[in-house]
Amino acid sequence: MRILTIHSDFIEFQPLSKAIKNPEPVELEKKRVEECLVVFTSVEEGDTKEVLEDAKREIVNIANQVKVKKIVIYPFVHLSSKPAKPDIALSYLKEMEKIEGFEVIRAPFGWYKEFNIKCKGHPLAELSRVFEPKIKGEEKEVVSESLKKESKLMSKFYIMTVDGELIDAEKFDYTGYENLKKFVNYEMKKIRVYEKEPPHIKLMKEHSLVSYEPGSDPGHFRWLPKGVVMKKILENIVLDWCKEIGAIEVETPIMYDFEHPALLSYLHRFPARQYVVKSEDKELFLRFAACFGQFLALHDMVISYKNLPLKVVELAKYCFRREQSGELAGLKRLRAFTMADMHTVCEDIESAKEEFELQFKKSLEWIKMLNLETETAFRAEKEFFEKNKNWYLKMIKETKKPALIELFDVRYAYFITKFEFNFIDTLDKASALSTVQIDVENADVYDISYIDKDGKKKRPIILHASLSGGIERCIYALLEREASKIERGEIPSFPLFLSPTQVRIIPVSMQNTEQIKYAEKIAKELLEREIRVDIDDRLETLNKKIMEAEKEWIPYIVVIGDKEVKDKTLSVRKRENREVSEMDINSLVNEINEKIKSVVKGYKFEPLSLPMYLSKRCVI
Repeated sequence: MRILTIHSDFIEFQPLSKAIKNPEPVELEKKRVEECLVVFTSVEEGDTKEVLEDAKREIVNIANQVKVKKIVIYPFVHLSSKPAKPDIALSYLKEMEKIEGFEVIRAPFGWYKEFNIKCKGHPLAELSRVFEPKIKGEEKEVVSESLKKESKLMSKFYIMTVDGELIDAEKFDYTGYENLKKFVNYEMKKIRVYEKEPPHIKLMKEHSLVSYEPGSDPGHFRWLPKGVVMKKILENIVLDWCKEIGAIEVETPIMYDFEHPALLSYLHRFPARQYVVKSEDKELFLRFAACFGQFLALHDMVISYKNLPLKVVELAKYCFRREQSGELAGLKRLRAFTMADMHTVCEDIESAKEEFELQFKKSLEWIKMLNLETETAFRAEKEFFEKNKNWYLKMIKETKKPALIELFDVRYAYFITKFEFNFIDTLDKASALSTVQIDVENADVYDISYIDKDGKKKRPIILHASLSGGIERCIYALLEREASKIERGEIPSFPLFLSPTQVRIIPVSMQNTEQIKYAEKIAKELLEREIRVDIDDRLETLNKKIMEAEKEWIPYIVVIGDKEVKDKTLSVRKRENREVSEMDINSLVNEINEKIKSVVKGYKFEPLSLPMYLSKRCVI
């Protein structure tokens, strides 16, 4: 970040015309501020929150020295040759408005402005400062050439209807497709920074799923037992799905040598920022996907046309992408994440399209399993799209609603086309979940080949796929969906198969030995039948225990009193409708299993690693 401060008798400024495509909305009126410190400011690529705080402290220091009560923050991109993205710059400038102890005025961002200023002309009247991220040792940020090209990419957006009509995205009638409109706005305006905290962050903390880890880099999280069980269930399901459609499972390293020729080439064709580490005389980067290890393994394999399509999958824990700090947002955008990363070696472009379509359908199954509403996007090189319109239309018909089509004239990365299912959250930001890409470069880069029917070596086409997308992002989407339910006054809940506790048993009296024994017997049987269960044995009132179970979104609350002990029944309160009914244990187990089976294919029970008795649990 760079600033130029002017101690001024006054400054007058007025926005005249747009300097960027989407400037912040303002009134086009003249403003005058007297007796002030004007701070011309340029936010730069790589600026962090620490840089921002350093700048704020120095501004306060200068303001105190020149004895002013008013500070004018004036966006001035011309101080820098490497300005930050507009949305990040604006978010930082808004943070600068929060300087305490002064009246802070900010000039409009994204506008050409005229201004008049009168400098007081003393030794402290004109000062400049540069603030840079603190770099420890040799650590540095590496940005791929592909990411740089993506930031400058000129593309055109369309909407394709289920009838095959291709309409300019700005001319499409979005009536009945409000989320699609939000998604298109997000894509075209490219404002990635949240103005306020997304609600899933509050929910993930309230439910003790995930918390921040101050001892690590921003964007790395501490997963707690309840969050771990949800995460593991999703990981197991998607990994099994990949293996069911023929993928072989591997594990590969998380760091690679910068100087490896194939890796260096691919590094610059993948749109991501990297972490860099040093080992002796080597410079290494942390993987941002499992491509590196899988492609090196495929290079060493002897592959026949009879083996194709050949799928390789890894539950990549973790992948690392050094997202800009201003764009980090809870589980939506983070710097270390988990995904089932699958690559498919295909004979030619036609077989690649067949596999792409199959994996598209599997991804759609995943989205339906989570009961998420998503918007579909296809991104493609224009020439490829024109030749394959009917193929795209076939997949759009599977979703039963229009899709966004982004067409680019110049391919900026290794893929010729890809799709994503995008979730729109409560603050109208989009996140890509499932994705599949057709890679037309890396067979050459990594020297991957197969032997065809004539005994000759041929280059395959490779698919990249993550049927689920980042597992953390799936949990973000679920929490954001429930946050929107809360806004509408509806009952929030976790999917039954993901609920950390599926059944909570509450004895009416902890002094009643028979009730406690019966509760323990029921809990033991439920656990044996692969239901996650706990017992609230704390010395609290029954009403408080029920209320706290409701706050935890427990799907089934079983209250055990004298009547239940005598009749060998259960009084079951169901979260979905708040109704209380009498059931026996077989009916309860069957109901839970049937509900899970109707939603999830390939569910495997995962126990919760917390004590069954609530009184035995520490506060997390």
